Amino acid sequence: MNTYDFDKTIYINDSSADFYKWCLRHYPGAVIPTLPKTAVKALLYAAKKVETKELKEQVFSFLSRLEDVDGLVESFWQEKKQGIGRWYMERRRADDLVISASPEFLLAPIVKELGVSLIATPMDKKTGKICGKNCHDVEKVRRFYEDYPGAHTEEFYSDSLTDSPMAKIADSAYLVNRGKLSPWPVEYLK
Repeated sequence: MNTYDFDKTIYINDSSADFYKWCLRHYPGAVIPTLPKTAVKALLYAAKKVETKELKEQVFSFLSRLEDVDGLVESFWQEKKQGIGRWYMERRRADDLVISASPEFLLAPIVKELGVSLIATPMDKKTGKICGKNCHDVEKVRRFYEDYPGAHTEEFYSDSLTDSPMAKIADSAYLVNRGKLSPWPVEYLK
């Protein structure tokens, strides 16, 4: 099994940010009323006064103002799936696992279309509330072993050194920068 981060790894951008902007463009009446609170949370986050989970829940709070989120996500990916990296499509295997901090409801359709498995942040698509922990950093490793007890990852790919906990459990790991691969820096594997 090979494991992959999604945002800025398999997909060229941050899917949550792209979805937010897409919804702002197509459904401004849902997103605009949440902007003042989102701006305040973003400032508090930048000042390290709130956790990522709290900011993410506020960003996605606009979901409560939408109907048929599944349909919107499908439409979003119809427009954005060309952002899936060609490098990934050339090496994709049926036993690949995408493990991401992005919301599960957002990634599930595109990952299903890719024909691979998914572990992501569990978020209520009707409220934006995270049900558990943000799937980031060491939480990715915990979730990997929880969902795949005794499993082994041959290769791990990510754009971010914050994913070093996943890189450490792989036989080999690679940093991805706009589709270009380089070995994971050894100092982050200790």
